Amino acid sequence: MLLLAALQVSVGIIVFLVAVGELRAQEPARIRGFLPASSIQQAQYERAFLLLPSQLKAREHLRILSEAPHVAGTPEDYKTALYVRDRFREFGLQARIVEYHVLLPMPEEVRLDLLAPVQRPGPTPERDADGSSDPRVVRPFSAYSPSGDVTAEVVYANFGLPEDYVRLEKMGVDVAGKIVMVRYGRCFRGVKSLVAHQQGAAGVIIYSDPQEDGYRQGDPYPLGPWRPPSAVQRGSILNLGIYPGDPLTPGYAALKDARRLSMEEAETLPGIPTLPISYEDAAPILENLTGPVAPQDWQGALPFAYHVGPGAAKVNLKLKMDFQVRPIWNVIAEIPGQSEPDRWVVLGNHRDSWTFGAADPLSGTVPLLEVARSLGELLQQGWHPRRTIILASWDAEEFGLIGSTEWVEGRAGELSRKCVAYLNMDIGVAGSHFRAQATPSLAGLIREVTREVLDPNSVGTVYQAWLRDSVRMRREPGLPILIPSGSSGVISREPSVGEMGGGSDYTPFFQHLGIPSLDIGFGGSYGVYHALQDNFLWMERFGDPGFHYSVAASKIWGLLALRLANADLLPFDYEAYGRVIQNHLHDLRDDLRESKNADRVPLEETLAAARGFIQTEAVLRGRLEALSDARLSEGTLRVRINDALMKVERDFLLPGGLPGRRWYRHAFYAPGVYTGYSTVPIPGLRESVRGGDWDLAREQGEAVRQALERGRATLEGLLSLLGPEQE
Repeated sequence: MLLLAALQVSVGIIVFLVAVGELRAQEPARIRGFLPASSIQQAQYERAFLLLPSQLKAREHLRILSEAPHVAGTPEDYKTALYVRDRFREFGLQARIVEYHVLLPMPEEVRLDLLAPVQRPGPTPERDADGSSDPRVVRPFSAYSPSGDVTAEVVYANFGLPEDYVRLEKMGVDVAGKIVMVRYGRCFRGVKSLVAHQQGAAGVIIYSDPQEDGYRQGDPYPLGPWRPPSAVQRGSILNLGIYPGDPLTPGYAALKDARRLSMEEAETLPGIPTLPISYEDAAPILENLTGPVAPQDWQGALPFAYHVGPGAAKVNLKLKMDFQVRPIWNVIAEIPGQSEPDRWVVLGNHRDSWTFGAADPLSGTVPLLEVARSLGELLQQGWHPRRTIILASWDAEEFGLIGSTEWVEGRAGELSRKCVAYLNMDIGVAGSHFRAQATPSLAGLIREVTREVLDPNSVGTVYQAWLRDSVRMRREPGLPILIPSGSSGVISREPSVGEMGGGSDYTPFFQHLGIPSLDIGFGGSYGVYHALQDNFLWMERFGDPGFHYSVAASKIWGLLALRLANADLLPFDYEAYGRVIQNHLHDLRDDLRESKNADRVPLEETLAAARGFIQTEAVLRGRLEALSDARLSEGTLRVRINDALMKVERDFLLPGGLPGRRWYRHAFYAPGVYTGYSTVPIPGLRESVRGGDWDLAREQGEAVRQALERGRATLEGLLSLLGPEQE
């Protein structure tokens, strides 16, 4: 026992020294957004926080939560809600379960039989490392696919994008009445079903090609992290480009007694039977296709030449789906703010999964719990945040961002007034490579925080490892520079922060309410996405051996929350934001000039508005930096400054929403209509230009100009609030 105690003391000293190393060398250095005295106190809080996240506790949380499959709306899902709620309460936090009632389908019958030129029944069951199939795991299906019984020839359509059908048409191939077979990748699966329906197809098969996430990438599971032959990517095919959330209650919360649309009225439900399959089941269908040889860039990694069909492969696709309104359960915990309780910083991760969900999403749930436990420890030591911190465990994200969307829609007015920022973590850890996407105003904060946390696998910080990854991925040949994702080609020596698209729970906060948001995590060789094999064994072997990155994710997420909850002045960088938007406008202007359409959509006034916004923000930043600490210590003034800084992002919302999809209201960012995940910057303007609707493009250009002017007016109001510049 004495030896064990000595070892524990030694480990504690080592952990303490590591944590100290994760703070700036000069503790008194002023942290951006904090006054000098506040900076010293904040550094002490951060040092204490960094000592607390635990690898052993992270492993135990994941082991328990991933013991059984827990699809949204099931008893197993409710059991995980109780576990998270009880842990929150155990950590000293106020916590409750919030229930909604939403449309969730479940499969009753799934068949895909190859009828010609050979007969082969299917689909084949998924198999785990020992070759067994687990009857508790829901059979692979596309959520919200309608029931159907279709027999038809197959046509291979590559990734199922609109341009793929244009190429098929040029090859003389008509998909009308056929069952289209497409591979995963390049766009959201719901887009693949939507476009096939628009092209007149009778059904859709979506398969995972080993080119994208199977043996072409490396050893399949259990030898390596990549997709094995029987693994299937389940997933929703709702048309999330129109609106996310419960299909029957658009724009308002799906409470038990809520008014509901009929399924026929719901705009987001898909129109044709759709089924995901493994590459084990895809191979005999593709191998028996005739017709033209597929283009070279359509060829996958299966060991034969791909043809597009139709013929000779013919299949019967039979689906029977059980559509019911079922309960789901968000878990919400709060740490009340001491001086600004009605200003909120919200951290969120979804809890539901298609199977065991060790990586997606529990590798994010574990850091959420460790952040909660660590903050609970700080509370016991006398710490209290300036602003309220809310920790949310969302349900039914996999079906279409449902839990988060219903919560946001039900509290939209309150969130618009009170929410400072939303911090999302979906897949928290599936490797060792840090990645982030964010509102441009938060990119600098993420970079600052990652400088404070050591990277577990390298000598240096997460920031330094992230920078090396960014350079490796973005470097132009022969130049020692990097081009950050979504930065419109601006040369930077900082690591790359992507821009917000779609596909996770930040969507309702950012794109519906204009709340500054970010999404972070560690990625890597993750080949078992939405498959049976996304289990504890995969995570322990490949995703996060030793659970070191689960701890790093907890530290980064917690520090972000601490800074936004405690900052004297919110650390939003609107000058950087304005430059990103200006660069996107320059890119669009260049595209219009190249296509000889510059006269159709004049952008001079919109670009002038962007320049004015940047200039006003630069002046404001200088004025704020010149203010005395005594003046900034005035509580009323500080609150008014912060409220204005919060308002700027709301100023970027379009009063009428985007054309054809009013739920999406952000002028500068939305998921693309035909991407579903990746962002389309300045979406209303870009998509109207792409569609050749020049009247709408001019209208959207004016809407963007007005959004920039609204933001500038808010910044100018701040300048007036600060009074005349001091000599």
